[in-house]
Amino acid sequence: MPEKKTLDRARRDRRQWKNPTTQAGEFVREEMHHIREGKHGARSTKQAIAIGLTKARRAGVRLGRPPRSAKPSTRKSAAAASRAARTGRKPSTSRSRAMARTLKREPRRAASRSALARHARQVARRRGRKARQAAARKAAATRKAA
Repeated sequence: MPEKKTLDRARRDRRQWKNPTTQAGEFVREEMHHIREGKHGARSTKQAIAIGLTKARRAGVRLGRPPRSAKPSTRKSAAAASRAARTGRKPSTSRSRAMARTLKREPRRAASRSALARHARQVARRRGRKARQAAARKAAATRKAA
């Protein structure tokens, strides 16, 4: 269950007509904090982000579908999380306890600054050169404003 602060931040983003990905970012951020404070771990940064996105979908954030290149199981679980938001059913106690126990065994390094930076570079590399240039230009523009 997401913390009240996270839900408030996501709702504020929604009121400001920000993108669903920005709203979901709050849940991902919360997940990173949980891993850093030792609440649980994650096998990789990608898994940590996925957990946050699932929480966002379950909280009612209208995220798009995973890309066609994603595994069928990923697409299926994303659809299930979106459905869970509409029905409002809670996950079973035994299942959530099992998940918590499993995640506690995972390492905590997935949310480290270096791991996040490595992941960001990796993902950026997968995008085109033009997309990277546009992102850099946008970042430079926001720096000037500050």
